[in-house]
Amino acid sequence: MANKIGIFFGSDTGNTRRVAKSIAKKLGDAADAPVDVKKASPDDLLKYDALILGTPTLGEGELPGLSAGCSDASWEEFLPKLKGKDLSGKTVALFGLGDQEAYGHEFVDALILLYNFVVEAGAKVVGFWPTDGYSFEKSNSIVDDKFVGLVIDQENQSDETEERIDAWLAEVKPALLG
Repeated sequence: MANKIGIFFGSDTGNTRRVAKSIAKKLGDAADAPVDVKKASPDDLLKYDALILGTPTLGEGELPGLSAGCSDASWEEFLPKLKGKDLSGKTVALFGLGDQEAYGHEFVDALILLYNFVVEAGAKVVGFWPTDGYSFEKSNSIVDDKFVGLVIDQENQSDETEERIDAWLAEVKPALLG
């Protein structure tokens, strides 16, 4: 399935799902419909050579999942099923949602957890995103002065979401479609 981009997300309130759907709509025929990881198997994800993975940050900088207070399973439960799988040859772009005002001390911290997982599994990550335009105290999701993926703050900057998605997709789409 090298010709399609797989989009997978974890969500709690639905904001991450909405962003995933917006990304898919903008990619058109280049992407399949977004899939919530609670409804996915590792094989569903592994069939793609190009992936977009999205997550909110919950609790104390956690991925969504049962221990983070989600009502359903999510990334926390899905990643162990993917453990040991080889992602070599796959290109991955990440996006994360966070609230820079209420959680500025751990802004989008869950994003680094996805990043570390896919890098350790051999994937190439594209789509690093500038920290400019955000106001936060600290984020673990910064590598070489950039976020490890697109950062969306639907709580405080929803008016910038579509523009940020467009700019990010302009960068990652060529890398994902190879």
